Amino acid sequence: MIWKILTAVLAIIVIIMAAVLLKIRAQLRDINDQLDFLYENDTNMLIGTDTNFIYLGQFKQRVNRFVEQWHKKRAEAAKKEQMISDTYTNLSHDIRTPLTSLDGYFQLLKDEKDEKLQAHYIGIIQERIASLKDILEELFMFTKLKNDTFNLEMDKCCVSRLLKQTVFSYYDEWKMRGIEPVVDICDEQIFILANTQALKRVFQNVIKNGLVHGKSDIEIKLYTIDSGKNAGSDRENKVVNIVVSNTIDDPENIDTSQVFERFYKADEARSVTSSGLGLSIAKELVERMDGKINAQIEDNRFCINISYRII
Repeated sequence: MIWKILTAVLAIIVIIMAAVLLKIRAQLRDINDQLDFLYENDTNMLIGTDTNFIYLGQFKQRVNRFVEQWHKKRAEAAKKEQMISDTYTNLSHDIRTPLTSLDGYFQLLKDEKDEKLQAHYIGIIQERIASLKDILEELFMFTKLKNDTFNLEMDKCCVSRLLKQTVFSYYDEWKMRGIEPVVDICDEQIFILANTQALKRVFQNVIKNGLVHGKSDIEIKLYTIDSGKNAGSDRENKVVNIVVSNTIDDPENIDTSQVFERFYKADEARSVTSSGLGLSIAKELVERMDGKINAQIEDNRFCINISYRII
């Protein structure tokens, strides 16, 4: 009698176990089908199951964590691709304009006999070519910055000397525009941790922004400040500030929280000498080099402030 009862109990257990295994097998097959569906279709759905056996439920949760990460990365990649595509589209007009202008001035130059007018047309052509070069360089840098593999090698950099060199490189342009810049850069050699070429690009973009969008004046200052003391140390932290400012019309129309966005006020402010990417690139480069950058308006002056910790 006992053996019959044990046999019956074992049979029931076997049947239950077989049913459970079949259910788990069916759920795993369903999960595989759902994963195939996710792979083949653009959807944000997660994996679902009809039952939550302890290990099957944990397995589902882990799979869904991977799925959520996959959704997130796919969305970020799509957003990045759309951003680059929009950038190419928006810049097509900026590139087309000087190209069309170049063609026209080349035709005028070809037919012109007067040497003064020829020199005038050549000067305009050179200016348009320089504008095209600037736009393409900005586009190239913007594309590189959106590449996850792009890396800036940091080294000890004399920020005061580099800023002086960059400011001096604009001497001819300021002279041509009748601008006498106010330059106040301390004589002390100040070193920060940065990428020299990237920092030079930052200075160029910020100064160029003042030249393109400002009025006929510009101020460039570099000075150091104490930012406080390290905990447990008597040594004060030194910070170097670089401020580039210029007078502007209608300061109430400028949103300083948006000036570092791509193509901010594009229709009103962009011209053949501006890609609309300059400040956006400057911000990303500064932050990649552990610096800070912000914009503000003081007494009808648009100011870009850049700061780095001194080493």
